[in-house]
Amino acid sequence: MSILVSLSTQPTDLTLQIASNVDGLNAGAKFVLESKGNWWHAGYHLTVSIAAPSILSLPFALDGLGWVPGFLALTIATAVSFYAYTLISKVLEQAELEGHRFLRFRDVAGYVLGRRWGYYPIGAIQIALCIAAAVACVLLGGESMQIIYQIYKPNGSMQLYEFIIIFGILMLLISQLPSFHSLRHINLASLVFCLGFSLCVVGGSIYVGHSKQAPAKSYSVEGSSVSKMFTIFNSLAIILTNFGNGIIPEIQATLAPPVSGKMFKGLLICYAVVISTFFSVAGAGYWAFGNASAGNIFTNLAPSGGVALIPNWLLFLANMFVIGELFAVALVYSQPIFEIFEGRSLSVKSGKFSMRNVLPRFIIRSLYVSFATVIAAAFPFFGDINAIIGAFACTPLDFILPFLLYNVTFKPSIWTIKFWLNYVIIFVFTIVGLMGCISAVRQIVLDVSSYKLFANV
Repeated sequence: MSILVSLSTQPTDLTLQIASNVDGLNAGAKFVLESKGNWWHAGYHLTVSIAAPSILSLPFALDGLGWVPGFLALTIATAVSFYAYTLISKVLEQAELEGHRFLRFRDVAGYVLGRRWGYYPIGAIQIALCIAAAVACVLLGGESMQIIYQIYKPNGSMQLYEFIIIFGILMLLISQLPSFHSLRHINLASLVFCLGFSLCVVGGSIYVGHSKQAPAKSYSVEGSSVSKMFTIFNSLAIILTNFGNGIIPEIQATLAPPVSGKMFKGLLICYAVVISTFFSVAGAGYWAFGNASAGNIFTNLAPSGGVALIPNWLLFLANMFVIGELFAVALVYSQPIFEIFEGRSLSVKSGKFSMRNVLPRFIIRSLYVSFATVIAAAFPFFGDINAIIGAFACTPLDFILPFLLYNVTFKPSIWTIKFWLNYVIIFVFTIVGLMGCISAVRQIVLDVSSYKLFANV
């Protein structure tokens, strides 16, 4: 406690060292990851990065597990992810006490594990995750726009790729906000949007379940023994990906120093939203459709080429909330990519809004968003590919690395429960992640015959 007091009340050698570290950052880290936020801002950022529209796949995840195992998996994932994010935050706080304010995941991993085993592998995995998240958001945004279009023009001629392009253009405009911290108001609105579309889905599912149009449903897990095994691991991978984040250090970087205790408060905001939305959407969707639950519950509520099972106004409202949050999620996961490229292109000696920095920032971000848009339009089956990336990236970044970094940093005694708990979690989630990757590859092999570039799915 005395260390914390001295850090926050007087300009010790430690605070001067931290200030020197921040001053030595490149333009990408200094501008994109500027440290001005409060703990509630971190709560907004965390909520957007975790409680995303991907939760619409949770009823499908329960389809592969059933009621009791499904909710048990959700509960364990909630507890383990909260614990993991608390530990990685403590590692970052400890590094700050030692005079190192790390703003990027790859930096803290390199500091603890070395550049060979920490900096480069973690940097590559995080880049893959962030790009995949941006592409998935653009794709899902286009699909939601198409759903709204079909409400009012069921026989309209516009194709999915056209809606993806429209979403991409809008995202290109708002992506010009210069820093992660500048997204705080957008992310607050996104938190409200998350609660909004979750309420719409829960209400819509209850409406369908009690209506005369209620579909016949079963809650049994079907298939052969081998098929069930792959389905279980695929469902677990979907759940873990939904709880994934992968950018905790970048979010903590937005906090004004000292950061001690602020991330924990932010996580409390985030997980209040997570618990209220994840469990309700998963339970209501699975109750209404059983093992017929689709990968996106909207597919059940408004079947393609069929009649919507819920009122049009509710479907419209839900998709508007989803579109609003997808913009925020795409922007949040684009920040680490912007930081990398702008660190090599912008000048830290010029002002954030100087022409020297505004022009390259506009070019870099426009090219990146255009790239994500083209990939989303060309590969509308990207969800299958994203499942591999989710299992490959979210599991190590969020369910393995935090525990490893904590044990290496704090060196808990081998005789303590925490030491063994952390390594048991590492072992279990490594197995789940590997099997999730295998299941995702198997699903691609099964679906490959239906893939078509620029398809109107």
